[in-house]
Amino acid sequence: MKPLASVSLDLDNQWSYMKTHGDAGWQEYPTYLDVLIPRVLDFFDARKMKLTFFIVGQDAALEKNREALARLTAVGQEVGNHSFKHEPWLHRYTDGEVRSELSSAADAIEAAVGVRPRGFRGPGFSVTTAVLKTLLDQGYEYDASTFPTYIGPLARAYYFMAANLSKEEREDRDELFGSITDGLRPVKQYFWDLGRDRLLEMPVTTLPGLKAPFHLSYILYLSGFSPVAARTYFRSCLRACRVAGVEPSLLLHPLDFLGADDVAGLAFFPGMQLEGSIKRERVGHYLEDLCKYFRPVPMSVHARDLATRGGLPLRRPDFGARDSAARQVQGVA
Repeated sequence: MKPLASVSLDLDNQWSYMKTHGDAGWQEYPTYLDVLIPRVLDFFDARKMKLTFFIVGQDAALEKNREALARLTAVGQEVGNHSFKHEPWLHRYTDGEVRSELSSAADAIEAAVGVRPRGFRGPGFSVTTAVLKTLLDQGYEYDASTFPTYIGPLARAYYFMAANLSKEEREDRDELFGSITDGLRPVKQYFWDLGRDRLLEMPVTTLPGLKAPFHLSYILYLSGFSPVAARTYFRSCLRACRVAGVEPSLLLHPLDFLGADDVAGLAFFPGMQLEGSIKRERVGHYLEDLCKYFRPVPMSVHARDLATRGGLPLRRPDFGARDSAARQVQGVA
């Protein structure tokens, strides 16, 4: 059989993009979930694919989103925890705030969809040792918050150039998309060694060796310059994973299925010059390529298979400045 590949979609809503970008009006929680979710479910149903949707707790807590979110588990899709407030600065949270953030999100998600999440991804790949220990305490099977690439600071700089942020808001986002040292982490899955126990880490996969991204938002951005070159690059990344023995975790976002013709207010996001129909067509081609090399499954299926097989390495937490910032906040608190 083909090796496994886990597929997930971070269900970031319109307001969460606006909040991170520093745009006014996000506090009204504008949403596109009622449009996005039926469209995405039809898209994956046509391909007979199951994946993991990481839900933001604040969305699950709002009545206006619950009908759309409930459709996910009604058709057998998996859900994960993507925090409650979707703030990519969890390293500025106290331990108590981390516990409340994760449990509040899980409670809201369970109330909305009838299933309690067992996987977590930090917003903006934000994660600390305190987050990992809290996940362990709250019974999670895996974390999926690391993004082993060297280009995090470049992505953050690009984001800052297009954003309307105050000095304080920029300081909050100082670890958005990670640091250069994140590129030193493994591409393959491993266990975090947390002393008394361990937690499976499932990184968002990057190109083995070079650590260049190939999640679909990045591929779609490249396709705006050359569709042929973008798809060739994506296929090359998949082949490199096969050669290196990497079972990838492929990340998608809502804006991989929506264009500026669907959500005009998010034109600042890379790739939004493409119409939604063009994006969906290209994503369909990329998933065809994925299926040629791997068997796509939800993240929990992949996680349990990896844990059963065994042999994954142990790694001590190495969050450096993020853990230091968390300790300073804890000391002040």
